[in-house]
Amino acid sequence: MKKRLLTGWTFTRGAYLAIGVLVLAQAFSAGQWWGVALGSYVSLMGLFGFGCAGGNCPGGSCEVEPDADHKN
Repeated sequence: MKKRLLTGWTFTRGAYLAIGVLVLAQAFSAGQWWGVALGSYVSLMGLFGFGCAGGNCPGGSCEVEPDADHKN
């Protein structure tokens, strides 16, 4: 867990964290609880690097092979 929080930071991951915190703060101050949930999710994506903020996958070794009819 500690390694996950301290390594693998990219601009995208930092942007997810920053935008999530801003949405979270704004929604909390306005009392829009659905926005708090949305901001929390986006913040956690940036903090822990999962979903779109983490790239393809946590280890970075995921690769999708193209179908035979899509190869050049």
